[in-house]
Amino acid sequence: MAFDFKKEYKEFYMPKDKPAIVTVPFMHYIAVRGHGDPNTEDGEYKQAIGLLYGIAFTIKMSKKGGREISGYYDYVVPPLEGFWWQEGVRGVDYTRKENFEWISVIRLPDFVTKEDFDWAVQEASTKKKADFSKAEYMTYDEGTCVQCMHVGSYDDEPRTVALMHEFMEQQGYVLDITDQRMHHEIYLSDARKTAPEKLKTVIRHPVRKR
Repeated sequence: MAFDFKKEYKEFYMPKDKPAIVTVPFMHYIAVRGHGDPNTEDGEYKQAIGLLYGIAFTIKMSKKGGREISGYYDYVVPPLEGFWWQEGVRGVDYTRKENFEWISVIRLPDFVTKEDFDWAVQEASTKKKADFSKAEYMTYDEGTCVQCMHVGSYDDEPRTVALMHEFMEQQGYVLDITDQRMHHEIYLSDARKTAPEKLKTVIRHPVRKR
């Protein structure tokens, strides 16, 4: 049976709808950076998602291609994630989506090296006749965070964020969003096929002890 990160690491991908403190280890990602409203039709964000999945499935299907990756095991491609920020804003202003800066990511299994990643970029570019050079191999050590499952529309996230911040303060933590530690979302639902009120999104904010 294929390894499923969501099932094997439920504490990171399937939290309850009540806030909790979690320590997230470093992980490797396929990453594409960009700017602007993610809802723009055929915009930069949607193009980035195409790049991410193109590389993700090239690596997953490498066993049927011309590259034997050391330590490879069959796995389910992990969910789409995103790190979000806005210049001059501590947190996120959902009313100014055009000002979003973002890094859209998909987690890589630990066996994927930088060399394997570089091969996948070249392989995807050749086979799909497209430019995948914007994608990068990113390692991120997230550390201590407060997180919660948000059920509902993305525009309703401030409601869940408020609960998270109230909880962290009760536990003796303060928000620690910086240039290196960002608002983080993990998308467990396909927004194209799921009603807004049923969308499931993990929201994660970096914290530190008061």
